[in-house]
Amino acid sequence: MFTGIIEGIGSITAIKPAGQGMRLGIKSDFTLDRTALGDSIAVNGACLTVVTLEAKHFEVDVSPETLARTTFGRAKIGSRVNLERALRLSDRLDGHLVSGHIDGTGTIRSRKVQGNAVIFTVQAPGSILDYMIPKGSVALDGISLTVNICRQDSFEVSIIPHTSRVTTIQEKKNGDPVNIETDMLGKYVARFISRKPEGKEGTGPPKASIDMQLLARSGFL
Repeated sequence: MFTGIIEGIGSITAIKPAGQGMRLGIKSDFTLDRTALGDSIAVNGACLTVVTLEAKHFEVDVSPETLARTTFGRAKIGSRVNLERALRLSDRLDGHLVSGHIDGTGTIRSRKVQGNAVIFTVQAPGSILDYMIPKGSVALDGISLTVNICRQDSFEVSIIPHTSRVTTIQEKKNGDPVNIETDMLGKYVARFISRKPEGKEGTGPPKASIDMQLLARSGFL
């Protein structure tokens, strides 16, 4: 589990094919003290397992599923990535709950300066936008951000100067892809509302155990 508060930036030093997946070598710009083999590190938001470790350099395996859902298929030697080690139970939750399981990718459509922030518009498929609400949370390349506006085919986020300085978001240009993880709690709620229990044979179609009427009666709406 992660928070979306980036610890530092790393650079890809090696890309090795591994069947239908790959192994990435990454050099961190911060000391990986108290990190051990088998630990989880979010690399551009994707939860990956450390398989080799030496000083500031580590390697991770990327499975075919992760490769299909993320931007790692476009990774190059020298590409810079956001890094965050797993949350400790004693840590402050400064961002939001991030699982490191990427839902899919989006594309930077525009960026414009507004006051002290830069507004990014990100184009994304409907299957991702369905789980977004204005002022809800989203992780872009592992960065915890607040959704400003939701549109039919895109959404907007604000990047403050500090976030721009300490992450790779400052390097993103129009047309660049980004990893997206939508809010975990929102996905569970949507699943519970749409889920239907298994019906018994001959009793007709099953009825949903949780619906909008039940939530309204219970005071959630």
